[in-house]
Amino acid sequence: MINPFVFACITPHGLPILEELSQGNPQLMARTRSGMKQLGTWMREADPETIVVLTPHGLKIDGMFSVTDSSYLSGEMSEQTVAGMVGDRREDKGVTVEFNRAVDRDLAKRIVAAADKAALPVAAANFATAEGPFSTLPLDWGVMVPLYFMPDVPIVVVTPSRRISYEDHIRFGAILGEQVRQSGKRVGLIASCDWSHAHDVNGPYGYHEDAVELDRRVVASLKEDEIEKVMEFAAPMIDHAKPDGIWQALILAGAIPREARNSTFLSYEVPTYFGMMTVAYHAQ
Repeated sequence: MINPFVFACITPHGLPILEELSQGNPQLMARTRSGMKQLGTWMREADPETIVVLTPHGLKIDGMFSVTDSSYLSGEMSEQTVAGMVGDRREDKGVTVEFNRAVDRDLAKRIVAAADKAALPVAAANFATAEGPFSTLPLDWGVMVPLYFMPDVPIVVVTPSRRISYEDHIRFGAILGEQVRQSGKRVGLIASCDWSHAHDVNGPYGYHEDAVELDRRVVASLKEDEIEKVMEFAAPMIDHAKPDGIWQALILAGAIPREARNSTFLSYEVPTYFGMMTVAYHAQ
């Protein structure tokens, strides 16, 4: 078995990773920002034609894998967005970072058709018109933050559903990897994952000791290239810790077989209320 991707990675998506959106505190996520810059360098060196991004914050279709099939994707992030995430409802946007990307519809359609043939619940998502400039879906911060560091190439965005079993996330990942291989294209993969969100009593989700334990176990699993171990967390622990990375990580696990995970664990930190990790998966 081989890694079908020219480069893959697990990234976080906290907006202050972008220095422009750090609200005057660029040291806040400096370790993670350094890891993201390294991932971006490796992705550019791998020279992908397309990047597939797995995000928990995209177009959610309950009980289905959502795959972008619009012509374009567009979005923006601002200091106002960062402030709003912690309850500060400022009126001025401040610094704004805008994104516009084309969609690799050929690869998107391949993924959807193969997943549908395998009886997985999947939907191709579009908006407004069948194609052209009005066929544009919104980009979420789970996509835009990692893409900030990556080459400007067409993308495909996949949003999983927590109603779908872990096993089917792995199956979807295997189908994704096979379709990339069959396409003959140079494709990169990003699993956009923040981890436990209950590290800070003053954060929006409060504090729970399970957040520390869950992140500790995820770090160990990723360092050992045993991503599948994230399936072992009990439901109460997930509820207490509030990670959003499990589902995207399992798709990556299905897409890159265990024996093909030539990984480099770069960083882990908890500068605010949620855990963030950067991990690279190199082509062999």
